[in-house]
Amino acid sequence: MVYVLKLVLFGFFTIPYSLVMVIAGVLDRRGRIAYGLARVWCNGVLFCSGIQIKVSGGDQLDTSQAYVFMANHQSIIDIPALIAALPRFQLCWIAKKELLRVPFFGWGFWACQMITIDRNSLRDAKSSMKQACQKLLDGLSIVVFPEGTRSLDGKLLAFKRGGFVMAQNARAPIVPITIKGSADRLPRGAWRVAPGVVEIIISKAIAKDEETGDSRTLATQVRQIIGSHLESADNEPARWASSVG
Repeated sequence: MVYVLKLVLFGFFTIPYSLVMVIAGVLDRRGRIAYGLARVWCNGVLFCSGIQIKVSGGDQLDTSQAYVFMANHQSIIDIPALIAALPRFQLCWIAKKELLRVPFFGWGFWACQMITIDRNSLRDAKSSMKQACQKLLDGLSIVVFPEGTRSLDGKLLAFKRGGFVMAQNARAPIVPITIKGSADRLPRGAWRVAPGVVEIIISKAIAKDEETGDSRTLATQVRQIIGSHLESADNEPARWASSVG
């Protein structure tokens, strides 16, 4: 009953809040004001859902540097979790164009100057990647889910190479990020959030002068880093279960 009440109250809060974000997006084409509002909204989502974010790593990141953050994708809760885990950065997302049709959420997505992509159009995909490169040059960091969609079982899917090509073209450092536990909080297809911990592991940035080989090699390198953290979690189920109560 308490959970339903929280959802209702937060829903009433979301409607006017999203409209304010749209106005902010019109007034500020860089999206800084709207993104600040989105950060508050995302923290509200996590609080009302009873989700705690546990962050490790990231101390080595330079806030004056634009990065391409590459993360695994298990749940829609990954988005507010990453925003909460990287408060010093204004993040720009590359997401499927269909998200703009989602009431309120899609409006806020537009207001924050996010980049949409039509996955069925090669021309649109190339245009979106050009936009992302320009965002990086403008000092904004980009978040990419290289799997392209949420994993059904928590295991890593194959990585698409588009984001890696973009990072190489913009000569931007890549930061692998591992998200653990979000699928347990809100699995794909579910609507009820289970309170608990989502762990965000921010690995060391791969500097542009350290990037070797083609995009396929780079994708393999990042996938191995993220996969190693996921495998370590699978090998210690008892300890992790006890740590979240």
